Amino acid sequence: MSDREPPSPERPLNRSLAALLAEVAGAPPGWADRLPPDARLDGDLLLDECELAELAVRLPQRFGPAADLAGLRAGLDLAALEALTVADLQALLPEEDRR
Repeated sequence: MSDREPPSPERPLNRSLAALLAEVAGAPPGWADRLPPDARLDGDLLLDECELAELAVRLPQRFGPAADLAGLRAGLDLAALEALTVADLQALLPEEDRR
């Protein structure tokens, strides 16, 4: 039996999305593997406006025009912006990329 923690079955996070978040955040190796869907972009991941802008550019490049972070953020008030999560990003992805 391995002493490594097995992947959590309730964490169906798109690996490409997690890797993109790690790149934008300048995160250390292995960070994306521990990224929970309920992590807040602002409060938990501490993404700043420059990183969010980079993410807004790179999401549609990788996942298509429906992955519109800028459009999503434009319709949110301050409390909703602070509550925006990785799962919210994943919901922007085309259905085949949400797994």
